[in-house]
Amino acid sequence: MPDEELPLRERKKRETRQRISDIATDLIGKRGFDAVTVAEIARAAGVSPMTVFNYFPRKEDLFLDRIPEAAGLFASAVRDRAPGEPPLAALRRLALRLLEERHPLGGVGDTFADFWRTVADSSALRARAREGVEEVEAALAAAFGGAGVADPELSAALTMAAYRTVFVASVRRLLAGDPVAEVARDHRHRLETAFDALKRAGLDG
Repeated sequence: MPDEELPLRERKKRETRQRISDIATDLIGKRGFDAVTVAEIARAAGVSPMTVFNYFPRKEDLFLDRIPEAAGLFASAVRDRAPGEPPLAALRRLALRLLEERHPLGGVGDTFADFWRTVADSSALRARAREGVEEVEAALAAAFGGAGVADPELSAALTMAAYRTVFVASVRRLLAGDPVAEVARDHRHRLETAFDALKRAGLDG
């Protein structure tokens, strides 16, 4: 739901969560995950450590704060798709839109290399990122089930495997210093190829 449609209390909670995450991302990005404590983040954000944990149950979630957003986006793309639109087509449209917007969940952006370098340097963040993919997959499986997709768990696993493969390959290229525009162009092509393959496999709902 857009911020302007939320009650004032909910807007303030969302703003507080975002402020804490932004401060955590800045501190961790500069110094590394293990070198920054939750107490430091809380101090910089002007809140108590308890407040931080009220919004983020785990320290890793302060940096990887978009996992719930990813789960919501993938599930809602299926649930809220246009009448008659296959679930896979809705997911393709979402993936291409995220890329065009240079959304952090789209995989390619001018400032993303530093973020993913921080993740790559931390075993805790790498592990949480893998768990995050599983959480998105579970949300997608539930949405597929509601949409009547046959074998929703397998369909979600295959869809996420394809998306993750394209995403990770582009991140590795960004970390290697490849030009963002070139990576974005190839990312789009590989997304289209991946969704075409999923459709041929019968995952078009």
